[in-house]
Amino acid sequence: MTAATDTPETGERLAEPAPAQAAPILPGFRTVPRTGVIFVMHRAERAGYGSDGQTWVNLGQGSPEVGPLPGAPPRLETIEVDPSHRAYAPIQGLGELREAVAAMYNRTYRRGLPSQYSAENVCIAPGGRAAMTRVAAAIGPANLGHFLPDYTAYEELLFTFRGFIPIPILLEPSEGYRIGVEALEREMVGRGLAAVLFSNPSNPTGQTVLGERLQGFLAAAKRSRCAMVLDEFYSHYLYAETGTRGSGRTSPEGVPPTVSGAAYVEDVDRDPVLLVDGLTKNWRYPGLRIAWIVGPRSLIEQTASAGSFLDGGASRPTQQATLPLLEADHVVAETRAIQSVFANKRAFMLQRLRQLGVRVESEPTGAFYVWGELSGLPEPLRDGTAFFERALERRVITVPGVFFDVNPGRRRSISRFGSYSRFSFGSEMHLLQHGLDALEQLIGELR
Repeated sequence: MTAATDTPETGERLAEPAPAQAAPILPGFRTVPRTGVIFVMHRAERAGYGSDGQTWVNLGQGSPEVGPLPGAPPRLETIEVDPSHRAYAPIQGLGELREAVAAMYNRTYRRGLPSQYSAENVCIAPGGRAAMTRVAAAIGPANLGHFLPDYTAYEELLFTFRGFIPIPILLEPSEGYRIGVEALEREMVGRGLAAVLFSNPSNPTGQTVLGERLQGFLAAAKRSRCAMVLDEFYSHYLYAETGTRGSGRTSPEGVPPTVSGAAYVEDVDRDPVLLVDGLTKNWRYPGLRIAWIVGPRSLIEQTASAGSFLDGGASRPTQQATLPLLEADHVVAETRAIQSVFANKRAFMLQRLRQLGVRVESEPTGAFYVWGELSGLPEPLRDGTAFFERALERRVITVPGVFFDVNPGRRRSISRFGSYSRFSFGSEMHLLQHGLDALEQLIGELR
């Protein structure tokens, strides 16, 4: 017996096993959907992922490999709990960690600039979603722009906090999922946007706003009195030769290129720019749940206040353990290792997907995803949801493209991304090989 369950983003029906006794929603409560990737992982677990003793390949979840990499610093293996660490940490985060985050941004992006970040410009949160939730809670009544496609978890975030109105900004495949400065400024002014939220590099397309274009985005935001909220969790994963250092005009020589809006902020306490990052991707510690928000002191105070009722703050022992990870030599070595290893995996996945008939409209210049168009595959694999279901049968996890058509409140009934899928090359190379071999066999049987 099966029961139809709505996907969180689109309302399309997916069949999954019905529980023996479905618990009713209590009076006064609503059904809270899982975000797209979490929904996908839940379905995979029900199909046996993690419990059936078989080899599964996770091309879906946005998790990097967390083990040792050639040239990377030794991995953190233990966290000591001093008796004094058992107490609550400050809601805004430990002062020494906030200072370390500020120092990292200053040395990487703001050398020689008169305006420098301090601990007062930093707020520590227990993970990236908690950081974004704090930011959302601090946004007042406003029109908030967001790009399509973008990160799946934005959908419920933008729906739950109803003090602002989410306004989609469409990115076109024909333009490489990129938008120019003038076009973005027209959106800001014409739609009365008071804030714009986007991931850079983009999740899922891997496109990256760099150099003069990123500088232009921030300048347009100032002119338009529009805040920019930059999700920079993939900012160390850069691959393309762009002709400019990703980190911009102040990056020291010998440091691998990264990208951040911090390079183009003129006044750290006045420019309407919030940066969100953490250990999850760029340090490959998703389980530690440490993230930070960097921006003007007045806004940081508001995000700290939001944390007082949303999450209560990050773990004190984990914050203490994070300090060595932010030292200059550690950051440089980890970034260099990431870019070397993940560049090879990127090239491998692009080659294999194209051999399978998956069309890649724009190669990723950042992050660790390939945004694939499926219309060249045999039926029924041309639909991202059907592709996901059939791949599960081969113990391979993918994410349907419709999940990235961020649609708060499901106000739109048609998705542009039904024939798309996101493929992650976060896993180890041997698993990528195994998973793509399984997909090749599946596609070959249907041709």
